Amino acid sequence: MLMSLPGAIAVIIRISRLELSATSITHERMSRPANKAKYDESSIRVLKDLEAVRHRPGMYTLTASPLHIVQEVIDNASDECLAGHAKSIAVTLHSDGSISVSDDGRGIPVGPHPEEKRPVVELIFTRLHSGGKFDKTSGGAYRFAGGLHGVGVSVSNALSKRLECQVTRDGAIHNIAFEQGEVHEALKRTGTAARATGTLVRLWPDGRFFESPHVNALELERVLRARAVLLPGVRITLTLEKSKEIKTWSYPDGLVGYMNEALQGNALVVPHFDGEKYITDESSGFAEGEGAAWVVGWSEDGATVRESYVNLIPTPTGGTHEAGLREGLFSAVARFAETHGLLPKGIRLVPDDVFARVNFVLSAKVLDPQFQGQIKERLNSREAVRLVANAVKDPFELWLNQHVEYGKRITELAITQAQNRQRASQKVEKRKSSGVAVLPGKLTDCETDDVRRRELFLVEGDSAGGSAKMARDKEYQALLPLRGKVLNTLEVERDRLFANNEVHDIAVAIGIDPHTMQASLDLSALRYDKIVILSDADVDGAHIRVLLLTLFYAHFPKLIESGHIYVACPPLFRIDVPGHGKNKPPRKVYVLDEAELKHTEDKLKKDGLKPAGWQVSRFKGLGEMDPAQLWETTLNPDTRKLLQVGFDDAGLEFVRSKMTLLMGKSEAAQRRMWLEENGNAVEGDF
Repeated sequence: MLMSLPGAIAVIIRISRLELSATSITHERMSRPANKAKYDESSIRVLKDLEAVRHRPGMYTLTASPLHIVQEVIDNASDECLAGHAKSIAVTLHSDGSISVSDDGRGIPVGPHPEEKRPVVELIFTRLHSGGKFDKTSGGAYRFAGGLHGVGVSVSNALSKRLECQVTRDGAIHNIAFEQGEVHEALKRTGTAARATGTLVRLWPDGRFFESPHVNALELERVLRARAVLLPGVRITLTLEKSKEIKTWSYPDGLVGYMNEALQGNALVVPHFDGEKYITDESSGFAEGEGAAWVVGWSEDGATVRESYVNLIPTPTGGTHEAGLREGLFSAVARFAETHGLLPKGIRLVPDDVFARVNFVLSAKVLDPQFQGQIKERLNSREAVRLVANAVKDPFELWLNQHVEYGKRITELAITQAQNRQRASQKVEKRKSSGVAVLPGKLTDCETDDVRRRELFLVEGDSAGGSAKMARDKEYQALLPLRGKVLNTLEVERDRLFANNEVHDIAVAIGIDPHTMQASLDLSALRYDKIVILSDADVDGAHIRVLLLTLFYAHFPKLIESGHIYVACPPLFRIDVPGHGKNKPPRKVYVLDEAELKHTEDKLKKDGLKPAGWQVSRFKGLGEMDPAQLWETTLNPDTRKLLQVGFDDAGLEFVRSKMTLLMGKSEAAQRRMWLEENGNAVEGDF
């Protein structure tokens, strides 16, 4: 995972892509003459229409294969079904490598746009951030929909050699064709049809933009089968033209039928629990129609089935809706166990104990979902935790008390997981040396002995440490406040490291001595599974992050290699958004940096708010956040953003050369030259 540090020069991380603040490199005056390369008004290039997509396709879609650009077309057809305007979707893999998708929905509008004066169907395929999914009011075309934040099928068109679209509206057929992302055959009416409405899109992916130009039929099948599950009553077909094979999916039982099929005979210990709950009363703080449908079941062994979706979009890496499901299930089981006196003495359940053997399919509806990354693999909307947890908890608690024997069996499974967890932590403790150094006095440790759950936050400053101490979950989160800036340890000899108090305290707290990459290291003494660098979101905070990353790279590289080092991403701004319209209650939005602030404000404007309608607050530091804010944005595992630091494929030599250039004391001249060449990339925060 690449990470972005505020006010940073894009260099190299996973540590080999480490990003450094200009102020973290040198404060020397740049006295070398300017680079001779020409840089004036003519040097600035403005990419128009779809040029940006074709220039950097990886920023907009997955480039392993064209599946994702095909999926965008399928998503549009699915959204018509979700809105109740279509009952069938047909996909064909043609012999010439093209793919077509048709639906019996309303058909894309073909008339001129009132402002752009061009056919709407043309705009949708050629203009980024155009579409019918921005209006989330009750009268909007799509209240709950997927799509790529408004870039959707325009990306599909940009990355295709040719794309043809046939629209049927009011019984009239209209055709338009594009090549290399531009209109090749203008929109025209070509005839009439028996079917009143519908859309057919056929595209020929451009192999230049993909590692493989072919769509994997098995992966496409999985996408279509999932759509059928999430759209009960909709018939979806896939035709393979070469083999003349036709596959059809329809799940009248919805999520239940799908999970039974996915379990492949792996028996559940008790019958599944399924349900759905959607908001009807907006006094809850959510919009009408938001909510979730789910099916869950517990198994004793074997692989678990776990799939989640948001507005029909698959989220393979989970997110806040899955966290809400976990919270809802755990709260209900914990209450049931307490009510019936089922917990043995000394056993304390945690959410992962209940969730460890859960099989589930979850489909959430969120009015304005926020995703991690352009391809939407993970939901980041913080409010989704409460939305799904509230939807699941009460119905599940009622179900447990109506089926007491089922509830006891589920609780037994959770207790077994808790006992296994405790035994594993005791084994780790037993291996520890009895001669461990005395822990630093300023370390606020956590309670659990289970190393797999323990987290250590290296916090910048005492004031931030105070807020974090009140905000943390003391069960598994420990804090070590750092006073002042850590020493640049890149060229410090190992036997002199402990002369620095901060470095000494870090080493003693984590339980691992400094070492080299070549060393044979026993990590059983490691006291925490996650070691998290938590500093302010400004330039000074970036400087401290860089110095700590340098320490771990130079003297604790095995911790990086084994995936134990993380960087927290606290927000730099909070936006207080007033309630507006029928479906938007007042809310607080946290954003990481200036770029995300601008993007969020642009989105609020599109939602109909005036700039004076919201208030932006800037956090000067972590200590300025109250504990509730710090927990919600930075410490809560369900809503925080952590970036795992690691070594990527560039190789250690590449990492070593860059770290030496950026942090080495003897590299001042080379560093100055590098700054002159790359300084324009810096967004300062002074």
